[in-house]
Amino acid sequence: MPKVLLAEDDAMMVSLLKTLLKLEGYEVETLLDKPGTFLDTILKVKPDAMLVDLNLGGMSGLDLVREIRLHPILKTIKVVVASGSPKKEECLAAGANAFLLKPFMPDELIKVLRA
Repeated sequence: MPKVLLAEDDAMMVSLLKTLLKLEGYEVETLLDKPGTFLDTILKVKPDAMLVDLNLGGMSGLDLVREIRLHPILKTIKVVVASGSPKKEECLAAGANAFLLKPFMPDELIKVLRA
């Protein structure tokens, strides 16, 4: 079962995404529910993919993507960035594999994760 790690600070969005992804056969973990630094948590969870919001309440999602891409073990994780701001080019330049403009349709997310 593929594992997706959510880096999202909106509790309602987390709930919706967890439900959707579990129905589609994914194991789902939430980054902001885990103690420790983000990178330590990502190393422990070992996700196949991450869905990262641009605004994480104390950290920029772009900074997180950049850190992931610099880490030798984590750099191969598929990273999808989601935001209500049209920042696709900036996200892709930071190392994201894909960008979704919020609000997005559930099938868009699933399509991107399966690609």
